[in-house]
Amino acid sequence: MRRIGIDVGGTNTDAVLLDGGRVAAKAKTATTPDVLSGIRAALASVLERSGVTPAAIDAVMIGTTHFTNAVVQRRGLEPVAAIRIGLPASRSLGPFADWPGDLREAVEGPVFTVQGGHEYDGRPLVDLDEPAIAAAGRAIAAAGIRRAAVASIFSPLTDACEERAAEILARECPDCQVTLSHEIGRIGLLERENAALLNACLGPLARRTTRAFREALEGGGLEAGLYLTQNDGTVLLAERAERYPVFSFASGPTNSMRGAAFLSGRPDGMVVDVGGTTTDIGMLRSGFPREANNVVEIGGVRTLFRMPDLVSIGLGGGSLVDPEAGTVGPRSVGYELASRALAFGGGDLTVTDLAVRAGVLELGDRRRLESLDAGVARRCLGIAHAMAADAVDRMKTEAGGVGVLAVGGGAFLIPDDLPGASEVVRVEHGEVANAVGAAIAQVSGECDRVFTGLERGELLARARAIAEERAVAGGADRATIETVEVEDLPLAYLPGNAVRARVRVVGDVAA
Repeated sequence: MRRIGIDVGGTNTDAVLLDGGRVAAKAKTATTPDVLSGIRAALASVLERSGVTPAAIDAVMIGTTHFTNAVVQRRGLEPVAAIRIGLPASRSLGPFADWPGDLREAVEGPVFTVQGGHEYDGRPLVDLDEPAIAAAGRAIAAAGIRRAAVASIFSPLTDACEERAAEILARECPDCQVTLSHEIGRIGLLERENAALLNACLGPLARRTTRAFREALEGGGLEAGLYLTQNDGTVLLAERAERYPVFSFASGPTNSMRGAAFLSGRPDGMVVDVGGTTTDIGMLRSGFPREANNVVEIGGVRTLFRMPDLVSIGLGGGSLVDPEAGTVGPRSVGYELASRALAFGGGDLTVTDLAVRAGVLELGDRRRLESLDAGVARRCLGIAHAMAADAVDRMKTEAGGVGVLAVGGGAFLIPDDLPGASEVVRVEHGEVANAVGAAIAQVSGECDRVFTGLERGELLARARAIAEERAVAGGADRATIETVEVEDLPLAYLPGNAVRARVRVVGDVAA
């Protein structure tokens, strides 16, 4: 099977063509302001270098920072109506209560709170106020709002209220796309609601982005299936990923981690991915990123859903250096490295210039750096090394050294004697590990919910069945699906033999 993996970073757009698990060709191009022309260039380059015709490509996997950047930069977002089901409880803190003011101003639409929801043991709190949901739907239609998020108390335990609300809204405001919180987040009303609201406000951008990706493929003569990479290192069919853009927030770092595991043959360890703008550090478990089990902030908004456990710092090949202040980053020249760095004739001192001057890297024109004192370059490079070592130490969960896989175009910043590391491993094609991770990705399905009144075997079987159906819906070949993670936690404070079950499965992309 021939696949193309593409990862769009803040500095570079990387592409690889895998032919039966072998890297047949790779390309690294500068990310362009419009992103798409950079993708087209990467596609054209990797096809030309491989000699493979577009018709021979079976699938294209793309990882993008589009959705994260939209939230962080407050652009391309759509107003969202919020419907919370939970009265008479949950009055004190309404939807958007903990959002940053500027983001709230860009996204907040009409807010409705209605009666309904469930107790922690699965009993109805009160009956769902269906007339109030219908009235909210009519108000949303009248206001011209086209995105809504519904969150109900304890919906991960039972989704009945949210599903019924969706049915009513489909009747009253059929042009409005509705996000249901139980499909995205975990237990924790505010964080789950926030994740649903973020997902809803990104809907139009997700549609435009996937449409543009398809056009880029068609422009290159490719008719292969299009997949977007997700936070857990797997992929989802593009048309389904349109509905869940939040699942692609951290796809870049996870692509690099999966690629590092594949290229090194090491399923466990720490991955340090150094790009042009940031360095991302995460842990591998059985070839997949370790997930965060605590609250994750996205653009200042507290969320709780499927995200990798990462430490990210503003250190990369394009990071700006101030020798007098002794600072490195977090500002970066990004995709303008080739025009702004001193080694390329620009006027900005970057980390790449330090490495070239110190003889660590051969890039650009070293003669342009003769005026930079070699001692100063080594001292500032030492600051960058210390930043990386500190980030590695923050990610460690136990004392002692840990094996580190150094990947990314800026991996030259990781010294072989990195403090806290038992060894530093560098792999062939490591500079495009992110694109490799995208190309090898499988399709996943996950179930994370609370079951009551069931024996352990039965509840795990039900959870696996739910996860498997979600994987198939995302484009997995049912015959290849296997379970990669099982977790069941008895909830002693709940009656009825309540157990939180979490099952994750993966399968190969269906042919």
